[in-house]
Amino acid sequence: MPAKKTAYWIKNTHLLRQDEFVCSFCKSKAAKPSAICPHCGSNMKGTKSDTGWVDEMEAIDAFFDD
Repeated sequence: MPAKKTAYWIKNTHLLRQDEFVCSFCKSKAAKPSAICPHCGSNMKGTKSDTGWVDEMEAIDAFFDD
């Protein structure tokens, strides 16, 4: 019997749009986390945050010359 795949959700937080969750195994995106990835069937072992929103904020600051 093959071992079950395990992965985690990567939470991408955005300033001007809804957060998204990305499977660390297959890179599929979901609107909310679940216990099992609907795309690859991996058992999810939690969530880690991505700090990409900081880059978005820097771009907005540069636009407004702050």
